[in-house]
Amino acid sequence: MYSYDQYDTRLVNERVAQFRNQVTRRLDGRLSEEEFRPLRLLNGLYLQLHAYMLRVAIPYGTLSATQMRMLAQIARRYDRGYGHFTTRQNIQYNWPKLEDAPDILADLASVEMHAIQTSGNTIRNTTSDPYAGVAAEEIEDPRIYCEIIRQWSTLHPEFTFLPRKFKIAVTACDNDRAAVKVHDIGIAIRRNAAGETGFEIMVGGGLGRTPMIAKTIREFLPKEQLLSYLEAILRVYNLNGRRDNKYKARIKILVHDLGADEFRRQVEAEWENLRDKGPDLSPAEVSRIEAFFALPDYDPPGDNQQDYIEQLRENAAFAEWVRASVVEHKQNGYAIVNISLKPEGGVPGDVTAIQMDAVAAMADEFSLSEIRVTHQQNLVLPHVRQGDLYALWEQLKAQGLATANIGLISDIIACPGLDYCSLATARSIPVAQRIATRFSDLKRQHDLGELQLKISGCINACGHHHVGHIGILGVDRKGEEFYQITLGGRADENAAIGKIIGRAFSTDEVVDAVETIVDVYVAQRQGKERFIDTYERVGQAPFKEALYGTA
Repeated sequence: MYSYDQYDTRLVNERVAQFRNQVTRRLDGRLSEEEFRPLRLLNGLYLQLHAYMLRVAIPYGTLSATQMRMLAQIARRYDRGYGHFTTRQNIQYNWPKLEDAPDILADLASVEMHAIQTSGNTIRNTTSDPYAGVAAEEIEDPRIYCEIIRQWSTLHPEFTFLPRKFKIAVTACDNDRAAVKVHDIGIAIRRNAAGETGFEIMVGGGLGRTPMIAKTIREFLPKEQLLSYLEAILRVYNLNGRRDNKYKARIKILVHDLGADEFRRQVEAEWENLRDKGPDLSPAEVSRIEAFFALPDYDPPGDNQQDYIEQLRENAAFAEWVRASVVEHKQNGYAIVNISLKPEGGVPGDVTAIQMDAVAAMADEFSLSEIRVTHQQNLVLPHVRQGDLYALWEQLKAQGLATANIGLISDIIACPGLDYCSLATARSIPVAQRIATRFSDLKRQHDLGELQLKISGCINACGHHHVGHIGILGVDRKGEEFYQITLGGRADENAAIGKIIGRAFSTDEVVDAVETIVDVYVAQRQGKERFIDTYERVGQAPFKEALYGTA
């Protein structure tokens, strides 16, 4: 994985010193909250309902075991003993004190981490496929280009005060696990007819109060021209994006208003002015970054492969966990292991300091000291020998991290909602917990198969409800919490925005409504058809009738 050079180290350490001075001035009253607000947001520090919240960047979701131990230490020393992994592959602490924030940033800097550009109208943490570099079907490791984008966009003077926040994701597989079509810019590594690799560029996706699917504005961009083309997009947005209304300031609104063809024309015109003198990539620079992501020297599979096969045959619980959690690796004899952070009754994405330390130890023992964070709010160990899977499973069980529900109905994405967030209008965590408890029978969950359920506590859609197979949006009605349900959303390569099924349900009704939807799916499905495939085949009608009757 990437290691800081002298410039990264200096930049991050100087930012810690600057913020320490700013916090001192805020605490002694020389800065008002109004003056301090933009400064703290530049360092990922929000003021939420009950306390400050610090959001820490995890570039493209890749962590070392050493960094995970530091995240655990921060949770223990400065927070309440836990952290919350987010849909942007970051981690959030919900209870830090303002006076501790500079020390937290200093501790993060000591392990090459920071909170820069995790808030504000800047280019946020570039996200990617959590299986990047090890997925069997991958064209190239997308993290190489995520890191190049990180270096290019960090503190870029032209992009420090964009009309609104800006999100980029990169994938390199046909099977999109990075949700690129619901990003401001989605980048997919492709091969052209000549076998050359380059990028499909998609622009104008996003969720929030106006969800949209990104439009492709370039089918194939040569790799060396990535940065000048991205800069052209950002310049068009910076010049024409609305600043008079924050709800209409995202690039998706600009692309929609101009139309994809006109937006493309303007970008291509801007690019013509940049492409021969812009910040493009030399082969030497790509090779330099690429070297940080070279595949490790894998050990031979070992002589315990037969033991693994026998353990699968003899232990049904282990076999069930493998079926849900283990994914094919590009290296023979190795596996990608998903770690669910969605135990029954737990808070989606939360993990204790003890569990973080345990995952770091397991990464050292089983995964070449590397960990990934997924946008589904789970973790991944990307380099596990198949022969070690049983021993890993035993250790995960001891930490409460072996729930075999990856991709199933209780693997719920949920935002913090009204329990923490000052923007929320309803609680999302208790609803997620009640649904997970209602469907706690793992045998039933595995029978239902893949079913993505996502919950947001307000229209800002941090829980990605628009792209859930079943999406739930919390709304406030005269002081009471209600929940609006959408069906048919998806964030994969066939991304779609879910459609509202009907009137919202009260907090007492919403779990029963989800179960009714599931029952209709079971009655309507053909063979092993997935929920989303059944919904797309039969449409809303049978679900609507079961929920609301025919009157």
